Amino acid sequence: MTQPQAATPAPEKPEKPGKPGEQGSAARRLALPGGFSLPQSGLLGQARQGGIVYPFIVLFLVLTIWKGSLFADRTNLLEILDQQASYLIIAAAGTMVMIAGGIDLSVGATYALCQVIATKMAEGGNPVLAILVGVLVGVGVGAVNGVIATFFRINSLIATLAMSFVITGVASLVTNGNLIIAYSALGFANFARTEFLDVTTAAWTMIGVVIIFGVVLSRTIAGRYMYAAGSNAEAARLAGVRVQWIKLVTFAISGGAAGLGGIIDASRVLSASSQNGGTALTFTVLAGIVVGGTSILGGSGAIWRTFVGVLFIAIIGNGFTLLAWNPLYEQITLGVILLLAVGGDAWSRLRTT
Repeated sequence: MTQPQAATPAPEKPEKPGKPGEQGSAARRLALPGGFSLPQSGLLGQARQGGIVYPFIVLFLVLTIWKGSLFADRTNLLEILDQQASYLIIAAAGTMVMIAGGIDLSVGATYALCQVIATKMAEGGNPVLAILVGVLVGVGVGAVNGVIATFFRINSLIATLAMSFVITGVASLVTNGNLIIAYSALGFANFARTEFLDVTTAAWTMIGVVIIFGVVLSRTIAGRYMYAAGSNAEAARLAGVRVQWIKLVTFAISGGAAGLGGIIDASRVLSASSQNGGTALTFTVLAGIVVGGTSILGGSGAIWRTFVGVLFIAIIGNGFTLLAWNPLYEQITLGVILLLAVGGDAWSRLRTT
């Protein structure tokens, strides 16, 4: 009796070449444990993320031509860099939080709490110890934010907003509602005022911190996990990423950065108040992050773009001052720019899905 023959498998169809750019877009993926990968943004996403560079260059050139040496003078540019040191440090850390899928609205309050603690300690003690304690307090506050937002599963926007009220209250208790002055703490002042190559130590500290954060985010496994957690938390968890711990770490880093920023500004003026920072600092930092191209939904962004975004906003303010324009229009301008940035992010995501 003849045995039935096995069916011959149908030949595999060759893959279609597709449109130009499709294969390259699909090939750019985020490697995770177990062979799992997450697709990254295509050409449209890259244009969105790097787009801040072009308006920054245009604005810089316009102000250079319009105001000449008043704007492009080395002293003015270094002054901008020095004044934005704390904002850039806080925004760099906030970029990590947002990429991992969170948001930290407590940075302004943490900024104030850490600076009043450090200034009070520096007034009659070791300035180095005061700085270290202030930063550690910020890390602790950020860790508490991370625990509330991740392990208790409370939306990070609500969790950090509520914590900002708590932190501000604690800072007011520390100061008894008064301004803390430490004019005799000259060692504390050296932390921000000392100059090297005509650049203040505040700016040098900022440059060092931003570079470290940028390397961690773009060149380490931890940074890769942050992108994975923000892009698709459930898929990342199934791939072996400890999503909750990654998010907690980003909040702790954000708290420490806010503390460091507050201490730098307190060191510059040798005074501190529980009313410093607040919502104005928080939303200026968030505006710089979003304008720089970091997605508010997580999974996309870069430290260097946040750096450009914060400086872009700072240069707008400097331009209004040099041109003697009504500062009320500056707020309107920043609001429009922020809406355009968020709208561009939403539109590009719709186009790439």
